[in-house]
Amino acid sequence: MVGIKSIKIDGESIHVFKSAIYIFESSSGFTLELDIIVSEIVVKKYKKFENLIMEIELEDGRLINSIMHLKILSGGLPQLNLFCELNDIQEYDDFDKVNEHDTWFPNIEEGITIEEIRKVEMPIEEVSLKLKLPIDQVEWLKSQKKGALNEIFQAFISDYWKS
Repeated sequence: MVGIKSIKIDGESIHVFKSAIYIFESSSGFTLELDIIVSEIVVKKYKKFENLIMEIELEDGRLINSIMHLKILSGGLPQLNLFCELNDIQEYDDFDKVNEHDTWFPNIEEGITIEEIRKVEMPIEEVSLKLKLPIDQVEWLKSQKKGALNEIFQAFISDYWKS
């Protein structure tokens, strides 16, 4: 199997947790397929695009520069599936080949968890709460700065999880 050293999307390096690059053969021809496990932040950043400019550096030093089509795979770990049509597959003869009738596909999710991914890049989400509180607590909350409230709630939730 051909190994990937680094990946850039539109000139920006991304952290890849696991990957597989292979040739997919169907009745309509050959495509170069790239499956990558990335962070939720990377998926969110690129999911609105149909095509991306990819720079893939292989472990043997080869570079693949291509405009690739993007598919977001839902369920499981955050991942991107990128592909482009190939006219000549001779330069890719050392890549794994998968036929549309095969039951085997690279399983890049094995051996990694969402917790491990979030240790590297934790997404931050905005949340709104509706609470019924005594007026003095409401007044105190309103007098606090947003950053301070974020810290207070993060600390409270962490302490609550530990107990």
